[in-house]
Amino acid sequence: MAAPSKNVYFDEESGKDDASADGSQQKPYKTLLFAHIQNPPAASDGPQYLTLQKEPGADQGSGVSEIHREWVLATKTALKKAGNLYDQHKKKQAKGDELASREKQGAEKRQQSLEKAKKVQIQQDPKLPKAVKIRLNEKDPALVKLRSGKSEKDVDYSEGRGTRVRVTGRVHRLRTQKDVIFLTLQDGYGLLQCVLTGDLTKTYDAMTMTLETSLEVYGEMWEVPPKQHAPDNRELHADYYTVIGKAAGDKEAITTRVSPDADPQTLYDNRHLVLRGENSASVMKVRAALLRAFRQTYEEITPSCLEVTPPCMVQTQVEGGATLFAFDYYGQKAYLTQSSQLYLETCLPSLGNVFCVAPSFRAEKSQTRRHLSEYTHIEAELDFITFDDLLAHLELVMCQVIDIALKNPQIAKLVQDLNPKFQVPERPFKRMKYADAIDWLVEHDIKNTEGEPHKFGDDIAEAAERKMTDIINRPIFLTHFPTEIKAFYMKKDPQDARVTESVDCLMPGVGEIVGGSMRMDNYEELMEAYKRVEIDPNPYYWYTDQRKYGTSPHGGYGLGLERFLAWMCGRYTVKECSLYPRFTDRCTP
Repeated sequence: MAAPSKNVYFDEESGKDDASADGSQQKPYKTLLFAHIQNPPAASDGPQYLTLQKEPGADQGSGVSEIHREWVLATKTALKKAGNLYDQHKKKQAKGDELASREKQGAEKRQQSLEKAKKVQIQQDPKLPKAVKIRLNEKDPALVKLRSGKSEKDVDYSEGRGTRVRVTGRVHRLRTQKDVIFLTLQDGYGLLQCVLTGDLTKTYDAMTMTLETSLEVYGEMWEVPPKQHAPDNRELHADYYTVIGKAAGDKEAITTRVSPDADPQTLYDNRHLVLRGENSASVMKVRAALLRAFRQTYEEITPSCLEVTPPCMVQTQVEGGATLFAFDYYGQKAYLTQSSQLYLETCLPSLGNVFCVAPSFRAEKSQTRRHLSEYTHIEAELDFITFDDLLAHLELVMCQVIDIALKNPQIAKLVQDLNPKFQVPERPFKRMKYADAIDWLVEHDIKNTEGEPHKFGDDIAEAAERKMTDIINRPIFLTHFPTEIKAFYMKKDPQDARVTESVDCLMPGVGEIVGGSMRMDNYEELMEAYKRVEIDPNPYYWYTDQRKYGTSPHGGYGLGLERFLAWMCGRYTVKECSLYPRFTDRCTP
């Protein structure tokens, strides 16, 4: 006599599709599919699937019918649908099992290969020529000769050989093929493709090679075969290598830590690894080139500017107290400098025109892509000049810096790779007075931050300023800002006391990169300016004294290096242009 069929219960309201259910009336499954998975159907004597059916009962006189609950067999339609889903589940499970089996076999096979690889040992051949130690960017033909043509051997130091070299670096790119490994080393100076063949590919180190592993590689320098590509069209055919420092792999691999689609905050947390990328490293190299170019320009122009080093810890403000970083200085209140301008002005009588390259700090809680809390400030002060002289100097300096930087072929290529659309700015720069800019914004229906048409006296917001600059699409000297929206020390225009002899240099794509002005040179006017902005003049005695002891018409400016770099390299945010950016809520690593 056949055993009775097993009853399996499911209820979409009270059931559960997890280990707490067992398919009984007390612990039913939630779905018919899960019931099939836990208790598969069979052609004969398979389980019966019952679900809880609810029907209205008789009215007991209260106007409310009782709910009648009864376990009934699942309908044929429900069984057919669940059966189809169950078949799909089995196929998916079988495919997963097959994949897991293949992965297990692959892992076992790889482990066997790794155990075998541990027995492979490589040694230098003492009969080979002595290797010359070079940096990866070394191209002097007197030092490095490239072999060309074909050879039956992977490494061949016979007649016409290439130079045997010794290089060190980290694995920047890695490509493995059958019996050959192509790896590109990076050492901060250049890139070099290395080709590993023979036993070099069979060692444990070769089979577990990871990106960023540091190596020392020996081998012969060759030209890259026709129709193939490698950095500088050359490659090293390795005859020996050693691992200096193995980099983490798998879940800790650098490509996992700093993947291109990672959250920006994750990338900032791992900035030390991001800097190893080609784009970030290129930006830093262009940055260094610009710093050299600025210093060279200030030395070469007439009259020249002398570099000085002002303090970063101060007890005065330049751009308003709201953006000061305050700290305790031996019991006295002090601040991180907003600008070195005031100190530069004191240098003019004895040193002539001066400049500095120093950090400035702004406690401005701004999250825009062009703001940093710490940035590199290139500032200069010029003596015995007019406002027109200041503008001419600014234009000359910026253009000469660009020319000097781009005369270096390596830097020119980096800029081209980073920003293919970059063009040397057209001279002369467009001059536009603040009042004319207000009219332009009104004519082009670009509203202020309140959604109203711009009017004289508005502090033109970043978005409107950038939109105007991008539409005009050329560098702009925006001049003669109203006194009320500029710093207290800026000199008023003798022809219009409402405005100052001030200038912002605006560049397409980034907006303001330079701010400057003529400085007040009259003692009484400066004292009145202190009073107007409610600043106690006593701490500024050393600055005010410049007007008491042989005053002169003078002016200066500050240029944000990161903004200049973002414009030149086509970076979305200035944060990409700082080695370790500091901005609102970010002071690490």
